[in-house]
Amino acid sequence: MSAPVPDGGAGSPPAGPQPTLRTARLVLRPFRAEDGPEVERLAGAREVAETTLNIPHPYPPGDAARWIAGHAASWAAGNGAPFAICRADDGALVGGIGLAVTQRHRRAELGYWIGVPYWNRGYATEAARALLALAFERLGLHRVQAHYMTRNPASGRVMEKLGMRHEGLRRGAFRKGDRFEDVEEYAILASDWPAANATR
Repeated sequence: MSAPVPDGGAGSPPAGPQPTLRTARLVLRPFRAEDGPEVERLAGAREVAETTLNIPHPYPPGDAARWIAGHAASWAAGNGAPFAICRADDGALVGGIGLAVTQRHRRAELGYWIGVPYWNRGYATEAARALLALAFERLGLHRVQAHYMTRNPASGRVMEKLGMRHEGLRRGAFRKGDRFEDVEEYAILASDWPAANATR
């Protein structure tokens, strides 16, 4: 999945600059302008783009830089928290993850993608767990939800590992190219998070 486009809403924006998050193997940091070409190369790969709603294939040159240019304002307004997923040992960019926040309901949509060379290493789960901690422990959100296209079950396994609960199937809910996609919906509440985080 791609980091979603923020959908706005009234509420209090986060205090201070966007943080950098660290896990055992990863660094989640704000995207930089110079990440643009690598984002286009990794995210624009057919295998990634075909099961994400907002990522094009091929990825138009320069579009990633324009997308990144809006991140600081999105964070400052409190309606978006996009992060580059990087390996801690060598700094390699491996993917992206983000929250699209609706402050009015203290709710966010979680989205993520991992570049094909870095699949099957648990990076999405590790990064998403760090972002849920940010959502519930620092941003004070009540609910984080996510969805995945049914033909991408690996994304669903990430949500299950995070302790998110399955809430239903939405048939033909989104259109990707000329195809209508069925999507599975998952969510986790702030009250669920302590137990989910303790059993990781």
